[in-house]
Parts: sequence; structure tokens; C-alpha cells
Amino acid sequence: MAAQFGRRLRKGAATTAVAAVAVAALSASQAPGVNDHGRQAAADATPSPDTSASDGSATGNSPYYTDLPPLKSPKPSPSTGTGTAAPGTTEAGIPATVLDAYKKAEAALNEAKPGCNLPWQLLAAIGRVESGQARGGRVDADGTTISPILGPQLDGNGFALIRDTDDGAYDDNSSYDQAVGPMQFIPSTWKWAGRDGNADGKKDPNNIYDAALAAGYYLCRFDWDLSDQKDLDRAILSYNNSREYLNLVMRWVEYYRKGTHEIPDGTGTLPGNRSDDGAGASPSPSTPNTPNTPNTPAPGGSKPKPSPRPEKPGGGTTPPKPPTDPGSTPTTPPSTPPTNTDTVDHLEDAGTAKLTAMAGDAFTKRISTRAETKAGKAVSKVRVRFTIIGDTDTTFTGGENVATVATNSSGVAVAPALQAGEKTGGVTVRATVVGRTVAGLDYTATVTERAADALVRTGDAALTCTPGGEFANQVEVKATYGGAVADGVAATATLIKSADDPAVADKGPYFKDADGKPVRTLKALKTDAKGLLKLPKLYADDTTGTFLLRISTAGGATLTVELTVAAAETSSPSPSTSPSA
Repeated sequence: MAAQFGRRLRKGAATTAVAAVAVAALSASQAPGVNDHGRQAAADATPSPDTSASDGSATGNSPYYTDLPPLKSPKPSPSTGTGTAAPGTTEAGIPATVLDAYKKAEAALNEAKPGCNLPWQLLAAIGRVESGQARGGRVDADGTTISPILGPQLDGNGFALIRDTDDGAYDDNSSYDQAVGPMQFIPSTWKWAGRDGNADGKKDPNNIYDAALAAGYYLCRFDWDLSDQKDLDRAILSYNNSREYLNLVMRWVEYYRKGTHEIPDGTGTLPGNRSDDGAGASPSPSTPNTPNTPNTPAPGGSKPKPSPRPEKPGGGTTPPKPPTDPGSTPTTPPSTPPTNTDTVDHLEDAGTAKLTAMAGDAFTKRISTRAETKAGKAVSKVRVRFTIIGDTDTTFTGGENVATVATNSSGVAVAPALQAGEKTGGVTVRATVVGRTVAGLDYTATVTERAADALVRTGDAALTCTPGGEFANQVEVKATYGGAVADGVAATATLIKSADDPAVADKGPYFKDADGKPVRTLKALKTDAKGLLKLPKLYADDTTGTFLLRISTAGGATLTVELTVAAAETSSPSPSTSPSA
């Protein structure tokens, strides 16, 4: 079955129709117009035009399993998941490690992006359709598949044309990309969407914990709310842009929502039908023109060339090249019409505004790039890769430093919003065309330090002290910028000589350092998450009078606070009473 998953069979119109009819049949037999949660059924939903906004799909629209869920979810026995699965329960059951990965990914996304409302059942449905739950849970103790799970090479022959983007690092194919792992990410998508779900320091598409977490972030990347059916449809279509795929995944989502259970790893059922072969059965050895049919020597006695790549576990083999006849006159192969990518001559800026943000803030402007022919004509449906380069902690929203976006009908690709890190200075984002060598286009974004434009005290109690004593109240201020809380803003507190002389005072109130010695300037202070800054205790020497404490922040906010040191008031003695005469 593993070999069957990796077969490089070509997707034809007839087999696609078979899958579509099968899904439609189940739609008619299993579901009313509205599902159990009151949402519009997937079959009736209309996909959003922006479903392919980023990279076309996570899988490169690779083939997938088309097996439909049973009509009824069986109820597991109490012992299911601890021993051999009971007959009839494996279809609804999910291998223990795989199910754990889905639930951990859901928990992580609920914390990182609560507004997305990602259900683990969606990950389970996609995992079922993409890889049969990692081939029935054939994973090791760490969640890595026992052998690689590879889709067919995306060489344009019945599939999308995606030339190699990873030099074979993930799919061992340096000519074309292939979908990889239990969630079937293509390498170019994994490069920016990959996550470390099991905290082992690696982002491995063959690991179910990494792949499930990456799938969750991928589905939540556009701030979609997956509890809304329209957003859910958009997210699923962005994973594999096919109406049949959407319908099928939704069937499995609803199936798992009605009940599922844990089964031992390696005992899950393996799907038998795929979108690229219709019936899903292995081709008959006698069937002509199939990948399993040996090449027939060409007239003239020449032998066919062997496949350039041996069959790998879980994957297929690269289709053998057709034999040549050295005795015949060479003929020019039929010309292949150029793809949109082939026509791109250069990239142009598409009106990107100045990119500036304070550390920790999201950039309000986004990078726009236009793909053009040599004549300056816009080129649509071209993948543009945006890469953040250099030593910076600025990322795209979601934490990635690489994002791939398809150009729209105007030839424009708009990068995801940038999220400023804590490192200030210039950040370079380079735009390149995926699958074509043309000069990249660099954009510069600037990260400025966190700033405040206003400081106010949080209390109004008088700040007084007796000579040689300790101020009873500590100074606390709140910083804001444009009326909003200014958190993480650097500040300095200095006891100055006078309003006209900002030099550090040499007498009067003081702070104490770690050794208890007097200091009158505090640096490297920062406001907290609420924009608050509470200064250490203040002490007084023997000098009396009124003194000034000046607090300043990055961005120019300044506040001057008065401190008073005065001797304690003593009550006057009562006048003596003269003794009466």
C-alpha cells in the first residue's frame, strides 16, 4: 500500500470525475443541506476568490485519498486503544501518536491564535485524506514516519508544474518538487510553514507532530475563523484547491466530530482509492502504458533506459525516459507552450509604501511586487517568494521568515504583513520568482526602538522625606504612545540639579545600587506590559529643600517630579499657666 501511495500515476479527467461522483454520492446519501452545527454544508458553499492567495496550496494540489467515511461511526469498546482494535473500529479510530499530535496542535493554536478556533478534527480529516493518518499510524515513538511518504513529482504531466525548490533536501528530487510527509507539504511551502511540534529542535515534514502543527498554522495564517463555514471552506481550499477535496475533507470532519477513538499505532486502515487513479487498485501487469509495464524496446534493437531513481520507501519511481532509436533520424520534440513563470522577465515594485514599525509592532504597510514580461506586461499566477534576510528577528505574521504568494490578475503579489522583532535597524526582504532565475527585488523595512510620547504619574501622593530618611511612596509612571499603552519602552530616571540645569545632582535624594551605595541616575529601565514603570525606593541625605526627579523615555516623553526633604515638624509647648495669686 505504501508503494501504491507513491505511484506517479497521472490524473486524468475520467478518474477525477469518478472521485467527484463518489463524493457527490455520499453528499446526497449522508448529509442534509445543513450540518449538525447549523452551518451551511460544504457542498453548497462558495469558495472565496482569495483561496489561492498563498502559494496555490500547501500540497501543490497533489493527489489525495478519496475514500469516503462509513455511513455511521462505530462506538469503540472500552478497551479500544489499549490492545488489538476490535473489528469494525479501525475505520473510525485514529492511531494513538497521530491523534496526540492533532490534539497538541489544536492546543498550541488555541493559545497562539485563539480567534482561529482550529478543531483537531480538521487536522484529522486532512491527515486522513492526505496520507491515511500517516499510513495507519506507522510512526516511531517520536512521531516520525517509519518510511518517507512522498507524492508524485510535480512535473506538469497531469499534475501542477513545480520545479525543484529545495535541491532535493526534503523529497530527494532535484528536478521537481514532491509533496512530503503525513500532511503532504511541498518543500517550498514547508520552508516557511514548517514548525517544531515535538520540541526536538528540528522542523521535519516527516514527523507528525511537526507536520500537524505546521498544518494548523497554515490553516490559520490569514486570521480566518474556522468556526465560520465560509472561512473554513477558504482554509481547506487553500490546502488543496479542489471542490472535490473540500467536500471530502468536510465529510471526514463531520465524521470525526460524531465520534472517534484511539487505536494502537500501526493498526489503522489504509485507504484504497486516490484522486489520480480512480479505483485505487494496482494496475494490472498486462495493462499497457502504465508505470508498472516494462518498457518495450524500440525498433532497431535499442534498449530502454532504466529509471534514473530507484523506488524509495513510501514513494514512487521517477518515470523512465522513453527509449531512443539511434538508427532513426532525430526528430524535434513537440514544443511545450511556455508557462506563466517562463514569461517573467523581471520584478517591479508595485507601489510599496515606506515600511517602518516600532519594535514589537506589526507593520501597517505591506510589500507589493509585480511580475512583468520583457515588454512590461503583467504576469498572473506566478509564485513570488519573499524572504527576510540578514541578522534580524523580524518575521512575517505567524513567525515565518519566508512566504510564497501567487500573483493576482494584475500580476501583483502582496506579501504577508511584517511583524517587527526587538532588534532595531534595517531589515531586507527579497522578492524572487519561484521556478525562474531573474534578478531579485530588495525592499528595506526599518524597525525603530519602542517609544512613548506621554508620561504621567499613576498616583498623586506627596513625595516627602525627612533628612537621612526614606521616602514612604515609590514613584510609578505610565507611558503611552498615541494614547495606547507603550510597553517595553526604554527609560532613564535622573535626579537633576534644577529645571534649568539637567546635570546630575550631587546632593539631595538618591537611589541605592546593589551594594547599597547612593546613585542618582538609573538607566536601562523599561516599562512593563501595561506601560507601567515603578522606580526603586528613594532615600534622602541630610540636605533639606525641594529636588527634581526627571524621567525620560525613547520617543521624547519626559516627566519631572518634585521631591521634598524637610525636617519633621515639632509641636510648640503649651504656654505655662501662672499660679493663681
